[in-house]
Amino acid sequence: MSEQVAPPFPPQPGQPEPAFPAQPPAEAKKPRGRKILSIVGLLLAVVAVGLVKGGLHLWEQRDDTVQAKAGDCIAKLPELADGKETEANDAKVVECTSTEAVYNVVGRVDGQTEAQAQAGEACDQYIKEGEDGYVFWGNERTGDKYYLLCLTKKA
Repeated sequence: MSEQVAPPFPPQPGQPEPAFPAQPPAEAKKPRGRKILSIVGLLLAVVAVGLVKGGLHLWEQRDDTVQAKAGDCIAKLPELADGKETEANDAKVVECTSTEAVYNVVGRVDGQTEAQAQAGEACDQYIKEGEDGYVFWGNERTGDKYYLLCLTKKA
């Protein structure tokens, strides 16, 4: 046997409408994917900025003498025979009151070509006659330019 259900009768005038269970309105769905993508993008941006800053800091620390100026002091450098040159990758600026301080920076010359830097003649103006003078040079990291540090033995 089958049952048949009759459709509800239309409401009579003056009678309230029949009560039907009200369906909650459909919630407007917010795009979660966009929000997650925004958060991930923001995190990646923060990480990228941190990496760039860290890389620049390491790059600057690679050559401790790049910021040296007249009045600073330099720790011990490798001993050289007259007219010879050698790399001093571990050269560092130290407090002049430190026991590590061996050289005074008496002058600095920027914007030298490699040949000018190797010749070291620009330091002649800073080193007095009879002083034990030394020239330290390094790359400015601005193309093919170099800087010279004009040094004398610390008394």
